[in-house]
Amino acid sequence: MGDPLSAHDDGTPRWTTILFDLDHTLLDSDTSEALAFDDTLRSIGIDNPSEHLAAYQQLNQALWKQVEQGELSPNDVKRLRFEQLLGHLGMDGDAEAMGARFLLGLGSFGELYPGARELLDEAGFARVGLVTNGIGSVQRQRIDRLDLGRHFQGVAISGEVGVAKPDPAIFDHLGFGKLDPARTIMIGDSLTSDIAAGVNAGFATCWYNPAGKPGPAKTESTPTMTVGALSEIPAILEM
Repeated sequence: MGDPLSAHDDGTPRWTTILFDLDHTLLDSDTSEALAFDDTLRSIGIDNPSEHLAAYQQLNQALWKQVEQGELSPNDVKRLRFEQLLGHLGMDGDAEAMGARFLLGLGSFGELYPGARELLDEAGFARVGLVTNGIGSVQRQRIDRLDLGRHFQGVAISGEVGVAKPDPAIFDHLGFGKLDPARTIMIGDSLTSDIAAGVNAGFATCWYNPAGKPGPAKTESTPTMTVGALSEIPAILEM
């Protein structure tokens, strides 16, 4: 496959293990989030949810940064993001119930990006894993609804295993045993989560950057490769 100079001497593909992130890499998580947020706020009588989405996203992103830093678990985020949003809005409400409804929405709404299914099919020559920072019930619902399970031989969800990217210990929960860093690649959209985790484990990394964000300075999170479209990834997998 691909350039024979990139393959191993025995003719096998360059990569024997391919690891994917889910949110914002394979799944249109922005649409999923917006629809779930709209449903949740309307359930408490707010008729203009979109006006509050930016404030919610700022609070939510700050909480997930704390998850990456090991200060919170993904399961803490379920309540805290709505507790903080209610405070921001100056409203009383049941943050626990809002969090539960939002999770149902996250699992129920949102589709794969165009080309994501075909990409997973292309990766099928190798052992394929899904490594995602997220809440277990949401990610499992998405996996089932979108029939993703058939593509992955291993799944590690931070909310289930108690460790989150960029901690490379999350890869131990795939059930793959010891991975060969020279033949493993991590693909994802987040420099601080996906790419940093791959770098920390010694894997090659592919940064999915459809927005064309500026590349990072030379740091421990510098990706091995960068692509702007999912359609560019099969060529990398065939190295």
